[in-house]
Amino acid sequence: MTIRRSMFVLLIAVCVASLAPSPRAAAPQAGSQAPTLQVPNPGVPQIMTLEAKFVRVAYNNEGYVILGYQIANRTVGSDWIMLDVGITLMEKVKDYRLKRDALSLDTPDGQLPLPSIEEYRKADNTPQMLQNRMKVQRDSINYFPPWTHRSNRLGFFSDLDSRALPWDETDVRNDSACVGQLYFHIPGGTKYGQYWLNVKFAESVVRVPFRLLTEEEEKFLGKNYGDIKKQVDNAFRKKK
Repeated sequence: MTIRRSMFVLLIAVCVASLAPSPRAAAPQAGSQAPTLQVPNPGVPQIMTLEAKFVRVAYNNEGYVILGYQIANRTVGSDWIMLDVGITLMEKVKDYRLKRDALSLDTPDGQLPLPSIEEYRKADNTPQMLQNRMKVQRDSINYFPPWTHRSNRLGFFSDLDSRALPWDETDVRNDSACVGQLYFHIPGGTKYGQYWLNVKFAESVVRVPFRLLTEEEEKFLGKNYGDIKKQVDNAFRKKK
C-alpha cells in the first residue's frame, strides 16, 4: 500500500462524525448562519480532524491514529464492528510495542476491549461478510505525516480465508504506518450514536471519535461538510 505524502498540516486535523447534530435540531433557516456544532471532548490533550465523511484522525505529541468506518455505518445492527485503522508515531518518538490490551472501543453502552483471536475465530460469518464488503466499499485512509513513508500490517486479526497469522502485539515506528482492520464484538448489535476508538501509547492515549450516523445526519453532514470541517479545524487550531 502506497502511503500518500501530502502536506501534513500539524495544527488541524480530522474529526466530525461525532459532531453532526440532529438536522431537525440544527438545520439553519433560510438566510441564517451555518449551524454551530459542539465538538466532542476527548478528555485528553490532542488534535482531531476529518479527511472525508467517514474518515477521522486524532493525534497528540506521541501518536497518530486514523480510521475509516463507512462499512460500520452501513451495517448498523451487526454484532461485530470493523474499523479500517492506521497507526504511527510522531517524529522523533521512540519505537513502541503496541499490545492487544492497549486498544478499546467506547460505545453508547460502555467500553469494550479488543477481542481475543479465539473469540474472533468463534464468531459466525459476520467478520467474513464485513471483509467481503470492504473489497467494494472502502474509503482511503492514506493520510499520514510526511516522515511516515511505508506501511506494515496491523495484524491483530487476519481474514478468515487468509494464510496470514494474527498476533497479539506489533511494533509501531514513526517511519511506517501499521495498517489493518480492527474488530469489536458488540453484544446486542451496533446502534446509531457516538463511539471512540482508544489507543494507548507508552505515555498517552489517543481517542478517535466517530459517530454512526442516521440517514438524516449523514445527509446533513454531506450538505454542510465544508462548514463543519472549518469549525472542527478552528476548534483545534493552536492559539497565537
